[in-house]
Amino acid sequence: MLFRDITLLDCNYEARSHQNVLVRGEKIVYAGPEMPSAEGELIYDGRGRLLVPGFFNMHCHVPMTLLRGYGEGLPLRRWLTEKMFPFEATLTPEEIYWGALLGIAEMVAGGTVSFTDMYLDTDRIFDAVEESGIKANLSSSAMDPARSKSHYRELPAFAHTKYLMDRVRAAAHDRIHAEVAIHAEYTTTERIVSEAAAFAAENKMSVHLHLSETEAEHAECRKRHGLTPAAWFDQMGAFEVPVTAAHCVWLEEADMALLAERGVTAVNCPSSNLKLGSGIAEVERMRRLGIRVAVGTDGAASNNNLDMLEEINLASLLQKGYYRDPVAADGRAMLQIACANGAAAQRRPDCGSIRAGNRADLTVVDLWRPHLQPVHDPTANLLYSARSSDIVMTMVDGRILYKDGDFLTIDVEKVMAKVKEIVEKRR
Repeated sequence: MLFRDITLLDCNYEARSHQNVLVRGEKIVYAGPEMPSAEGELIYDGRGRLLVPGFFNMHCHVPMTLLRGYGEGLPLRRWLTEKMFPFEATLTPEEIYWGALLGIAEMVAGGTVSFTDMYLDTDRIFDAVEESGIKANLSSSAMDPARSKSHYRELPAFAHTKYLMDRVRAAAHDRIHAEVAIHAEYTTTERIVSEAAAFAAENKMSVHLHLSETEAEHAECRKRHGLTPAAWFDQMGAFEVPVTAAHCVWLEEADMALLAERGVTAVNCPSSNLKLGSGIAEVERMRRLGIRVAVGTDGAASNNNLDMLEEINLASLLQKGYYRDPVAADGRAMLQIACANGAAAQRRPDCGSIRAGNRADLTVVDLWRPHLQPVHDPTANLLYSARSSDIVMTMVDGRILYKDGDFLTIDVEKVMAKVKEIVEKRR
């Protein structure tokens, strides 16, 4: 496909008009002002359109679309123990599959090309990802809230992780990566964390975990161990491998220095953190200290959507207000966070920006909308004026998954009907 005469955000997230982008197979083979030879290629008229790298949703629990609007108005610990955990414990693999497909449909319609997910049973999530064509880093959450003397290999999460690893190895593509997940300090033990971290290191895998989401979590960890959650995870060996740490709202100065030193990716989930009353992560400070920051939606039960464009808009505005600095978290920084940083944290070196040789993970925004005119600065329009409904195409590895309101790999009407059946059955 040739995107002809389109405005794009280049590899430095600078807007360039009258550009041409040629995609062959799963790769971008040309991006620039010249007209490449494109005999026999499908031509996409880019006039009035903006081509941007697809978004990486770096913290999600995708089947939680089934719990959208469920358990409202509770603080995090009660929300989890009284509503989320009991509901999720009864979910069947088939229900998880339909919930995952619903979330994936929502994401591709909003320009997301890949997501990092932590859940319980990953088997049917794998099926949903594979069928839909999106990318994902999947993991099964190691949990032991009762703090028993279990070993990591005795938990259901270990069996799910091993099976996931086998499926990833057998797949005919590399869109799906397997990770090790540790739910949080307050739902695990020293033994589980150290053994899970050792397993990840042995198999050259990344770790996905929740870190310092609430003030209470942070304080209780200090009381239990005499350490902050970050220091505790580090002492258990978790930071010896690449780590994606969700939330990071209550980090102390020493924690930030530790994350920077260990190369941990901190994932900002602003909507979820505000909705659950957890607080505001110091994204700008973390960036300036050299921490790789990414953005995630969290699950649809605490957000309550999977809209990455909305998330990066809110993340930017919160930092400007928090620091009383209109220059904080500017457009280029936020797009790097939402695209390239996510790709790097997922260990996908040829993703996250528009350049020849990279994967064709692309999103097209229709600028010919009243709320997007005039276009003085395409980056500003994208970040502060655009809505996910302005996205008219999402492409992953050169394959169009969504175009002009149509889902090309998902029967979205069937998915919504199945989800409706699941929810009505449980009422």
